[in-house]
Parts: sequence; C-alpha cells; structure tokens
Amino acid sequence: MPAWVMTFADLMTLLMCFFVLLLAFSEMDVAKFKQLSGSMKEAFGVQSEVEVKTIPKGTSIIAQEFSPGKPEPTPINTVRQFTIDSNRNTLDALDREIKEIEETRDHARRLRIALREEIEAGSVSIQTEGMRVIVHIMEKASFDSGYADVRAEFMPVLTKISGLIDNASGDVTISGHTDNIPISNSRFRSNWDLSTSRAVSVAHELLKFSAIDAEKVTVTGHADTQPRADNDTAEGRAKNRRVDITIVRGNEIDRIRRMSIDDQNNLVRALDQLEGNTP
Repeated sequence: MPAWVMTFADLMTLLMCFFVLLLAFSEMDVAKFKQLSGSMKEAFGVQSEVEVKTIPKGTSIIAQEFSPGKPEPTPINTVRQFTIDSNRNTLDALDREIKEIEETRDHARRLRIALREEIEAGSVSIQTEGMRVIVHIMEKASFDSGYADVRAEFMPVLTKISGLIDNASGDVTISGHTDNIPISNSRFRSNWDLSTSRAVSVAHELLKFSAIDAEKVTVTGHADTQPRADNDTAEGRAKNRRVDITIVRGNEIDRIRRMSIDDQNNLVRALDQLEGNTP
C-alpha cells in the first residue's frame, strides 16, 4: 500500500468529524426558538399569524446573513411631499372662536349686572351678535330732543359702561341713529349731523373714564338708515333714536370682521347645542 494512503485516510476521517460537528451545532433548541420568536414579535410587531406545520431549522452556522437582492428601478415615478394637518388647524381656529364667544357672553353678563336698573327702566338695552356686544343707549334718558349734548344725570351710566371697557375688550364702535323725521335748524343740517354729533358726545365721555386707547374707538353716524323698529309708530321711532356702543371681543379683530353676522350666529347656535342650551 502506498504511503500516501494513510495520510489520505486520516484527512478524510478529520473532514468527516468536522462535518459531523457542523451538523451537531446546527440543531435548534425548540424552547429557545419560541422564546426568541416571541421577543421579536413584541419588538417589531406582527401583522398576521400564519400557522405552520414544522418549526424552521437552521442549516448552517456559517451563513448567518442573507444575500441582498439585485436592485431594480421601478417603472412608476412617484413624488413625495410633507403636508400639514389641516384638521388640526381647523380645530384650533374653532377653539379660538368658541373662546371668543364665551368671552363675549361673559362681558355682556357683566354689563347687564352693572346696568340692571337702567335696563329695567328702558333707558339702556344690551344684546349680543356673534362676537359683538352692543349697548343701546336710548334717547329718552340720554339726550333732549333735537340736541346732541349728553344729559348730566346720564353721565354716571356712561361711567359704568366705560369702567367695563378696556384694551382687552377689543375694538369699540360708537354709532348714532335717528328716526326718519328730518331735522333742519341752525345747528344741525340733517339727521346725519345729529346722529354723528350724538355719537361724538358719547365718545368724549366714554374716553374720559375708560382705559381703552383712542385709536381703538370708531365714531359713526347713520341717521335713519339702520332702524331697529318701524318708524310708522311713536314707539318704533323712540327705539330708533339711540346711540349704540358696539364692542368687538377678542384679539383677532380683523378675522372676526371678515366673518358675517350669520356665520357668527351659526357658531353661537352650534355652541349652544353642544352645551345643551337649545334643542
């Protein structure tokens, strides 16, 4: 027998032992596999579970990584972009408007408490329109017929009103109104003059005691163009002869002005329904 045969036999025997060891090392512990698979499932999440007949078994301790596939370009061109959450913005705007409505109601409530006697006497009335508080000052208590100077006995009422208006209240518009009976004398050429002069008189008295800045106040005269009642009756004409102090609540005055009164009132009704105030 040639001498190299013994060396070859020893080598084959060693190779056989080596592969036997490889096969022995590749056997998988079932308990360890289940424990490992549970940990991986909790770490990465599983969309669905598929029942299998047998447990996967390892075949090699050498090949521990997968070979990457050859990348191929997709035939579909796609464009990806980041978007903002428009629903969140809408909800934020709605929250701000609801807050403005609540502040409007609270301001109107404080005015009604301060002017309770005047409201009961019919010399003042208060209403809200959307995010606006409107104080109606009637002529019978505040002005003499055909004059634009505020009566001395009505000054304390204006002091009460001015004490509840400051820069945090928003913008203030003081508007004068008359009935449809024309006036023409040495002082006033028309109802436009009279309504504007009365609004200016109220503005002067209001700014004496209010903490609001003058640039936040607007004065207008409307004559008989914006009646509250029918001018065909004496009672209706009395309601139309007035000076209105309109307070626009909140810090977003420009945004609120762009909203129509109907939109603001719809928002008020929606809030009432959420609070259970109306059916």
